[in-house]
Amino acid sequence: MQPVIASAAMREIDRLTIDEHQVPSLLLMENAGKAVANVIIDSLSGKVAGNSILTLCGPGNNGGDGAVAARRLALLGAKVQVVLFGKLKEAKGDARANFEVVRGLANGEEHLSETFVDQIFEPPHFANPQPLIEFTECTTAGEWDKLLSFLVQEPPPIIIDAIFGTGLRRPLTGIHQEAVRFLSCLKEKHPPQCFIVSVDIPSGLNSDLAEPIGETVTADVTVTMSAPKPANVLPLASILNGRLIVADIGSPFELIEQTNPQLFVTEERDARDWLVRTRYRPDSYKTVHGHVLVIAGSRGFTGAAALCGAAALRSGAGLVTIATPVSAQATVAAVALPEIMTAALPETDRGAVSIEGLEYALGLAASASVVAIGPGLSTGDERTRDFVRSFIERRRFPVVVDADGLNALAPWPTGLQGSQKFPLILTPHPGEMLRLMGTSDKSALSDRVVAARDFATGHQVIVVLKGTRSLIAAPDGRVFVNPTGNAGLGTAGCGDTLTGLISGFLAQAAKPADQNGSINALDTVIAALFVGGLAGDLTAKSLGMRAMLASDVRDHFSAAIRSLDPEGELP
Repeated sequence: MQPVIASAAMREIDRLTIDEHQVPSLLLMENAGKAVANVIIDSLSGKVAGNSILTLCGPGNNGGDGAVAARRLALLGAKVQVVLFGKLKEAKGDARANFEVVRGLANGEEHLSETFVDQIFEPPHFANPQPLIEFTECTTAGEWDKLLSFLVQEPPPIIIDAIFGTGLRRPLTGIHQEAVRFLSCLKEKHPPQCFIVSVDIPSGLNSDLAEPIGETVTADVTVTMSAPKPANVLPLASILNGRLIVADIGSPFELIEQTNPQLFVTEERDARDWLVRTRYRPDSYKTVHGHVLVIAGSRGFTGAAALCGAAALRSGAGLVTIATPVSAQATVAAVALPEIMTAALPETDRGAVSIEGLEYALGLAASASVVAIGPGLSTGDERTRDFVRSFIERRRFPVVVDADGLNALAPWPTGLQGSQKFPLILTPHPGEMLRLMGTSDKSALSDRVVAARDFATGHQVIVVLKGTRSLIAAPDGRVFVNPTGNAGLGTAGCGDTLTGLISGFLAQAAKPADQNGSINALDTVIAALFVGGLAGDLTAKSLGMRAMLASDVRDHFSAAIRSLDPEGELP
């Protein structure tokens, strides 16, 4: 997983890299620009010569990174136009040095580039001794309008957005706003031909906020330096980043760790490591892979129970039992996978589970590795709510709580706490989260990270706050952003399917620990979210987001798992 670093901490990392680790600041800028240039080179399959590239630069270090990328691409044969929003003489430090080199190349002073590159420890290996590069200073609306008249006639297919980086704190205005509007117009009119690469962060975003603060560039790719920033990974801002690439420009990772990060974005390797540690062994059989008890369903609401149970089984759990009210059992048994067992629980007159079934349910749970409770359970009767609360209070096993299980606990009961030995994993969507918090004020979730963190630490639970880029908040205050998944997962039943997947993974983690060391609930939930989102992405590629169903996502668990750990899935 990658730490997510706020802008102030990132500036301190850069300072320490330069002052204490003796990495020249000019080299950091060169590496940043090189990373941006390499993304464009890769997008062109190495065929850079002859391509037109527009580079929009602010006067600060972000613009300096863009100038480096422009120089490199020009020396490889691209036709590059660099626009500096400001006066070169007003730029400072390394950014000014790079702007001066670009201007010199534009004026035919090719020797400047070779001398400059030699200074930063990299010999020149470029194809074009006479680069085609233009350099323009733009400071007024009139100058921008004049420039725009040419750009509109011949829209550039590739654009480097290096106007503003991580230091922006207010909405764009003036010519900067007009430049962003121009890029938005290009994306709208020429989407297949217009390829925008943003440096560090799309211009217009406050790098520390999840919400856009004004008009913003919509990038196809964002190359961020050293570590992601909050706006790189948190929606809605993250959506504007396009594909995110984190470039290593020379800052030691130990400096990033020393900031004591509390926000992370999970990675493929996190899920892969978990899958490797829980691989089926030659002597494996069903009880080795755990037993999931699903307490779900009610009269007229049986599909959720079946979906949850099927997902738990398809995730790799060895055994799955669905315990459901007696009047729903026959229907659940009929629609569930034939490999799933069912059990009948005493019910209310509305066909929902009743407190009278508590002892029997606890007896069933005694032989299970993990319990999932809530999908389709119904909470219209106080006896059902009493059942859920009493069951969780008396648990001696991990419990995953979803849907009506969450509603039965809302607002959260005073004194109810999770524990490391018997963890509670809550999987609310935003509406359920608000109810757990005891409020209907949507502004309570204006900062999803803070809301999830405060609830998880306050009650010592693991919170999976669902939505675009679901969050996993841990009892110790860390929050993890899951990068997989898409809008198609908003369809009915996907929440029940996710609950089954998490429960199935927890069941598997409980059994092989003696062979592979401790596998904690947090690592397991992180892996489950990644796999579930990846299965959703594979489903969308196969069927499209519009037509995909929860059962389709479940059927792609196998493909997701095999893509992450192909060797481990072979007999």
